[in-house]
Amino acid sequence: MVKHQAAEIVTVPCLADNYAFLIHDSATGATALVDAPEAGPIQSELTARGWRLTDILITHHHHDHIDGVEALRAAHGATVWGAAADAHRLPALDHALAEGDRVSVGDLEGVVLDVSGHTVGHIAFHFPGAGAVFTGDSLMALGCGRLFEGTAPMMWKSLQKLRALPGQTLVCSGHEYTMANGRFAQSIEPENSDLISRLERIAAARRDDRPTVPSVLSEEIATNPFLRADHPDLLAAIGHGGDGGAAVFADIRRRKDQF
Repeated sequence: MVKHQAAEIVTVPCLADNYAFLIHDSATGATALVDAPEAGPIQSELTARGWRLTDILITHHHHDHIDGVEALRAAHGATVWGAAADAHRLPALDHALAEGDRVSVGDLEGVVLDVSGHTVGHIAFHFPGAGAVFTGDSLMALGCGRLFEGTAPMMWKSLQKLRALPGQTLVCSGHEYTMANGRFAQSIEPENSDLISRLERIAAARRDDRPTVPSVLSEEIATNPFLRADHPDLLAAIGHGGDGGAAVFADIRRRKDQF
């Protein structure tokens, strides 16, 4: 659990390698869930903490992010928030959202970001007061989601939005893929000292069966190859001239797909 002056954030392991997140506003008692891979572990966490689920925030339509929504809605009467652009393939929404819209969880306020790429209509939720962004399968720890529906320029634009958030922001992403992502990242920048030290910490965490998520945005910027497609050190490491950007991101994404 991460405690912030305005909120508590709990990472909830689900399924084989998914994460859901609870955001608890201690001032009002409101509790939001970001994504619902399955109801059981989430309900167990709520019960153990004595929290009442007031809101469910959905990042995208894939089944391993929404399958628990209806059971949890029925149990708690929670309000469901998701992207208007994705409404046709999401559980019924009480609030249909677009980029720039606001989400209220008690006294906590979040801002919606369109982070299409992994899917079209994928959104993230940035809660400045809680110091966290909930990214689903867009930006991940040392990685990013495979481009199932969007294009490389679309995903690069989305990652740039996330990269522009304050460096201390916690990145709460949807899967425990960090070890595999790290092996790929090291194949791209084997001399990146920040990455080398981070991989040591990740290995220690997994040996102890501890989540590697959430991560810190500043560390992602220093080590995640998908955020570094315009960084001189990465461009030099892959022998690419120029300023980088979407084309280099596309090249790195192709390499990851074949890794």
